[in-house]
Amino acid sequence: MAIPFYLPSLFYAFCTGLLVPILPLYAADFNISYGLIGVVLAAEMIGLTVGDIPAGMLVQRLGVKRVMVLGIGLLSLGVGALFWVQTIVLVIICRLLSGLALALFNVARHVYLAETVQLETRGRFIAVYGGIRRAGMFTGPAVGGIIATQYGLRAPFFVYMVICLMAFFIIIFFLEDTTPSTVSKAHVPQVSILTTLKNHYYIFMTGGIGFLFAMMIRYGSKVVIPLYGADVLGISPQEIGFIVSLGSAFDMMLFYPAGWVMDNIGRKFAIVPSFFGQGIGLALIPFTMNVWGLLIASCIIGLSNGLSSGSMMTLSSDLAPADSRGSFLGVWSLIGDAGSAGSPLIIGVVAEVFSLNPSIWVIALAGFFASGLFAYFVPETLREKQKTYSL
Repeated sequence: MAIPFYLPSLFYAFCTGLLVPILPLYAADFNISYGLIGVVLAAEMIGLTVGDIPAGMLVQRLGVKRVMVLGIGLLSLGVGALFWVQTIVLVIICRLLSGLALALFNVARHVYLAETVQLETRGRFIAVYGGIRRAGMFTGPAVGGIIATQYGLRAPFFVYMVICLMAFFIIIFFLEDTTPSTVSKAHVPQVSILTTLKNHYYIFMTGGIGFLFAMMIRYGSKVVIPLYGADVLGISPQEIGFIVSLGSAFDMMLFYPAGWVMDNIGRKFAIVPSFFGQGIGLALIPFTMNVWGLLIASCIIGLSNGLSSGSMMTLSSDLAPADSRGSFLGVWSLIGDAGSAGSPLIIGVVAEVFSLNPSIWVIALAGFFASGLFAYFVPETLREKQKTYSL
């Protein structure tokens, strides 16, 4: 199951990386305000947030593979359409639709991992998954910057569509639908969304809010670096792409150590320092004066983020109850995706009212809040008797 699951995830991560240095510049090319740029960047995450809970319910009814195929297919079409659209309204609509499709793809993959990987090896397995995603993010931004510089800002969207369609066919023809979701649906009574919220309100109010802040800083850094590089430092899409890729290289280096820490010491030992470090890296960006300064800040963010590779998926998989994994992970994803969606909106509004620098510091605070919440309010899900201390 590994290659047919991992390879589409690698393709998708590469496609996501293609757009990191491009999307803010693509939106700005319509000659719109920072506030409206924030709406464009947030639109996909808004669609993702709206789609998370329905996606979780759909996985429980249709099974993992069908929902995964539907999600990646619609995602390739929604993003690919940006190659042709000519108005900002259509851009926002395409981004919303691609977000709904991404919700299907993400929740289906998350349920697949939660149901097929045992707790004692879950940290490493999901960290490897996170590492594969980071490998795509390492190469994608540099390639996206080169393509945009050579062929225009719209060209990466067409490449995105082609590669995602390759992932679509790999899942259809090679991924076995062997997850026990269909079995559990037949033998275990499924719990409603409201019951899931009622039964697990404490973890949603603590870990969920921590997850929200965590995703704010993770997504916010992808918005801030291209905007700061282009608007403040005046560097090209190609240079921005290389900065993001080198930051992702540092991110990618730590995926296996992160998994080892989560499985042998504890989930929080990876999570807490990760988001604190990202907050520091992001807070340094307004003090950078050239390409090298921005590169150093990007590498600090990448190194810190790599320490929590796969941590949010691992933690939520630990917490998800067997009788309602789909609905629990749907709610969990909704909370995190709300943070991702809110991040560019906050950046846009604060930058519009004040300037870009204060908006960066606001997002940096989200990293410190996430670190504190996970440190003091979220339980450690790796119990002492389940520590393996093995490589």
